Amino acid sequence: MSIEINQLTKVYGEQKAINNISFSVGTGEVVGFLGPNGAGKSTTMKILSGFIPATSGTAKVMGIDVAKDPLAVKKRIGYLPELNPLYDDMFIVEYLQFNADIYQLKNAKQEIERVINKTGLSVERHKKISQLSKGYRQRVGLAQALLNNPDVLILDEPTSGLDPNQMSEIRQLIANLSKEKTILLSTHIMQEVEAMCNRVIIINRGSIVADDTVSNVKQQISSGNKEVYIRFRDVVDAASLLQLQGVKKVESAAEGGFTISANQGADLAAILFKFAVESNTVIVEQKEIKESLEAVFQELTKNV
Repeated sequence: MSIEINQLTKVYGEQKAINNISFSVGTGEVVGFLGPNGAGKSTTMKILSGFIPATSGTAKVMGIDVAKDPLAVKKRIGYLPELNPLYDDMFIVEYLQFNADIYQLKNAKQEIERVINKTGLSVERHKKISQLSKGYRQRVGLAQALLNNPDVLILDEPTSGLDPNQMSEIRQLIANLSKEKTILLSTHIMQEVEAMCNRVIIINRGSIVADDTVSNVKQQISSGNKEVYIRFRDVVDAASLLQLQGVKKVESAAEGGFTISANQGADLAAILFKFAVESNTVIVEQKEIKESLEAVFQELTKNV
């Protein structure tokens, strides 16, 4: 396993930031690590990266215990924190050379060229960091995280504050990196998780509330109520649809259609087909509405 966390707990004063959590990430996996603000995501990542100690439990990277040999762990990971710490008065190459010296890389110039090319920094390489856009600053952070050619990448909100074009560029860069690295990715953007991740771990109030593939998590949280979008050839009264046995909710939708929810166990397709026949109309379009990851996230992390 690339990452192994077992019964990990972190306490600040009287507050448990993370509470006895356990999970593992296999080699080559891209895992989305999700949770609301203050749920424990960044704390877990900082422990994994050796920046702060755990109160109890163990965290291992590539089989190495972070608490016992943090330096060895840091040589095997690349870490991009949420607040990307850059030195604005340095040039890009100068900053990367500074980090290469910390890593004591023997082939520093070659590695700097490798990460500059990999992260698409070539066109900006002669600029100071203060002159870069937010998107390119994130690229510099990723380049720094890749300098030591790590086995594991830990990325905390890598697209935070970027515009849509910059987000797309960074997502593509991470997708390319996923072909050769194990990645633990924290984000609030559900589309990123669905587009890039093999698996999702959701943490809330310091405890893990879900750990599975995106599709399985959606299925597990589903209430069992069917929801469909439907459009008829002729004008149909929403009130008539709501009176149908088994129908729970009817809402107007795009192009004159309706979003219809059914009670658990109701055969919504059969109900609507029978309605169309009896109303002397035709169903022009009908499709099931899938549970979104965002809805699942809200359900699992809501305050109760």
